[in-house]
Amino acid sequence: MANEPSTVASQQTGDTPQGFAYALAAYGLWGILPLYLKALGHLSPFEVLAHRVVWSLPFAALILLVTRRFGDIRAALRSPRTLVMATVTASLITVNWCTYVYAVGSGHAIEGALGYFINPLFSILLGSILLKERLSPLQMGAIVLAFVAVGILTWDAGRLPWISLTLTFSWGIYSFLRKTLPVGPNQGFFLEVALLSVPALPYILWLEASGQGHLTHGTAIDSWLLAAAGIATAVPLMLYANGAKRLRLSTIGIMQYLTPTIIFLIAVFVFREPLSPVKLFAFVLIWSALGLYSLGMLRNSRAG
Repeated sequence: MANEPSTVASQQTGDTPQGFAYALAAYGLWGILPLYLKALGHLSPFEVLAHRVVWSLPFAALILLVTRRFGDIRAALRSPRTLVMATVTASLITVNWCTYVYAVGSGHAIEGALGYFINPLFSILLGSILLKERLSPLQMGAIVLAFVAVGILTWDAGRLPWISLTLTFSWGIYSFLRKTLPVGPNQGFFLEVALLSVPALPYILWLEASGQGHLTHGTAIDSWLLAAAGIATAVPLMLYANGAKRLRLSTIGIMQYLTPTIIFLIAVFVFREPLSPVKLFAFVLIWSALGLYSLGMLRNSRAG
């Protein structure tokens, strides 16, 4: 691909202003996404997920048409390795989307915020395990605090905070694999939603034919919100994909704080979800861990 050398170069040498702008816009839009999902909270998460996939496909195709990158899709379709990787990333983003839709609609947006707060720390752990990156004492301390916070939440609730952990694992692994997908960010997103549309479109058609779908059998607001699912889904994800290709993984990790912070504030002050003292203490531990993580990243950048 014509833009691949510059992309690789930016990943090796550091961050770019374009990458920062893309990522900032993506995380900001993701932060306010719960407001949109809450309006669809009376629908099944699977129906919302299917519409997010199907309505994203024409939007992604339009982007490729304008940028004249459909040739890359033809090349990707002839590569079994690329198709397998795209299938894996598509599966991970499906798990993440469905879990998040359920979390917001069922009144657990705070748990969703916690999952995305933990994710940067999981990225460090993932880099240590898969890339053999050495952990600094501050990074190790941050990970320990995160484990303690999860342990406290598990003890308080009598179960693992599965929503938070599912969001953490699915998005962390997706981010890691997405950076290695051998296609451009927009092409990769098109591949993902194209693969997911294979089961999603028949599911929507079945719902509408059986009278259970909300696109034609719901309120006018339901119809418009579902039709807007493509824009709400594709725009921030494609912005993120473009930003991730132009930023270091460490920079992406720090910028991730923006999304869960907005989600947390919306959950507490707009949705009025209960925040028990124990849960607040767990958040304080996570925020302390992120403070250690940020301090370590600042020291490393200065040393570099």
